Amino acid sequence: MDSKSGADRAPQLQDWLPTSRKEMELRGWDCADVIIFSGDAYVDHPSFAAAVVGRTLESQGLRVAVVPQPNWRDDLRDFRKLGRPRLFFAVSAGAMDSMVNHYTANKRLRSDDAYTPDGRAGMRPDMPSIVYTDILKRLYPDVPVVLGGIEASLRRLSHYDYWKDRLLPGMLMQSRADMLIYGMGELPLKELVRRLNDGERIPDIKDMPQTAVRMTVADLPQSPNPDRDIVLASYEDCLRDPSLQVANFRHIEEESNRIYAASLWQAAGPDGEVTLVNPPFKPMTEAEIDESFDLPYTRLPHPRYRGKTIPAYEMIKFSINLHRGCFGGCAFCTISAHQGKFIASRSKESVLREVRKVAALPGFKGYLSDLGGPSANMYRMHGRDLRLCARCRKPSCLHPAVCPNLDTDHSALLDIYRAVDALPEIKKSFIGSGVRYDLMLHRSKSDEVNRVNRIYAEELIARHVSGRLKVAPEHTAAATLRVMRKPPFELFGEFKKIFDEVNARYHLNQQLIPYFISSHPGSTAESMAELAAATKDMDFRLEQVQDFTPTPMTVSSEIYYSGIHPYTGEKIFTARTRDEKLGQRQFFFWYKPECRQSITAALLAMGRRDLLARLYPSNPSTAARRSRPGSKPPAGNRRKPDKRRK
Repeated sequence: MDSKSGADRAPQLQDWLPTSRKEMELRGWDCADVIIFSGDAYVDHPSFAAAVVGRTLESQGLRVAVVPQPNWRDDLRDFRKLGRPRLFFAVSAGAMDSMVNHYTANKRLRSDDAYTPDGRAGMRPDMPSIVYTDILKRLYPDVPVVLGGIEASLRRLSHYDYWKDRLLPGMLMQSRADMLIYGMGELPLKELVRRLNDGERIPDIKDMPQTAVRMTVADLPQSPNPDRDIVLASYEDCLRDPSLQVANFRHIEEESNRIYAASLWQAAGPDGEVTLVNPPFKPMTEAEIDESFDLPYTRLPHPRYRGKTIPAYEMIKFSINLHRGCFGGCAFCTISAHQGKFIASRSKESVLREVRKVAALPGFKGYLSDLGGPSANMYRMHGRDLRLCARCRKPSCLHPAVCPNLDTDHSALLDIYRAVDALPEIKKSFIGSGVRYDLMLHRSKSDEVNRVNRIYAEELIARHVSGRLKVAPEHTAAATLRVMRKPPFELFGEFKKIFDEVNARYHLNQQLIPYFISSHPGSTAESMAELAAATKDMDFRLEQVQDFTPTPMTVSSEIYYSGIHPYTGEKIFTARTRDEKLGQRQFFFWYKPECRQSITAALLAMGRRDLLARLYPSNPSTAARRSRPGSKPPAGNRRKPDKRRK
């Protein structure tokens, strides 16, 4: 894009990376250096992987084209239309794991896809990382394929797949790809281009940081130093003994969250193949992350989608991402597995430049939907003594308690909020990302930090809530929260008091929206009943709820698969059957008439009349009579069965 782009003129077709032969010809290209195949629609925005990968490679002087959502069912013309790239094919399933994208927690096929024009489902296969790679290798067997994206990143070693209900080998072993880049791709892509320019070949590059590559059993370290090389149990051994997979996972999680990590080796398959996962790059510097966000994105969907709506884009088009990484380490979350726990923050100048670009977009009316990140209030936070961080193996800086070395000062974030709001183009900026209230409420040894954090909490609630503020206590039971690596529920109650007090003082009518999960490892039907009673006592009727979905490379998924906690060796109960899951989920909806009868029966079976009285205080005895076998509710309360639950 030239210097007159953006606010100075309407974007031209050539401002996007080409997606067709015609667009390549408009640029005077006879071929591309790299062709990206993506499971998502192509939106030229820094929140979309294909755009970040493409713009990063373009910044290194390469000709880059994109094939979004190719048709894999027909004569494969989409895989042929741009021809053979000079260097390699880049393959990504998209911004989500395809199985999470396609299926619900109950393994039902979803009816929509937020990353597809008009939300249309069925525009990508299950496991595009494998399907796209296999097609490209059949058509162009001598052209290297480099895998990336969430799906490949989180499946880089043996992992449990919930939808297939079995342990699978790493993605390189399942696909025919030549290299896998995990995590955020800018630094490894730049290094790869440098090495290719120096004359190296992708199949010969085995030591590049933040990659997984193919090796052989003969390459395995014979006397590994655990600070440099960790030889994991083989995939076949893990199949025979799930406890070995659990032990593997602890190494995988710890090394993915270290500054100076060891290489991981895992054998898989009868042919003596081995996956080598090289240590990640160090966290991006401010200059490096600024450089990525300052690339010449149009911030718009490609013109090929004119007249169509891409739901994921509509959600974020007027938002700003302040940082990457998350040190929360929640047991069910994949953010740190992909982005790492160390926060890479943008400069204020870079953020303000992007805000001005957003303000120039069509349809912008002065309101930013989000100034956030993976966790909205971790901007610029890090350890006070980085030498301690360099030795740390803990996946979470917040669990079981806030690390005493962590600087929880929110002043830099306040400065960003105020600088953005001072721009004449901005009427109001909101925080749409989830916030960690335990960070705001943490009592630091510094009185000044405590003062600033109180101011932050007040300004957040009074000035940056678009009617609803999202937070994630996730559960109320102490035992379940320990498994989740979440703070005690009492902290949520403390934050709610602050929220209500600020709303009253400023005469606001805003909602606090807590997120909860049912059927997470460690959660029981009784603890869910207690959750229902506790949240009812706080005047909540829960909406933002979900059933636990095991996703690759999380502590929670390893517990679901094995029944064993990777760090304690403790056996953890997990709801696995459909009835167990629905039995927990129903307690979210105690206020719905159609749930009352089954909840009453469940509470009586538990012997928890105390909870029954708290949930239905008006007439618990009548509720008990209705729950007796063979009894029927009054005619006015009879309802047809909910077919969606079958």
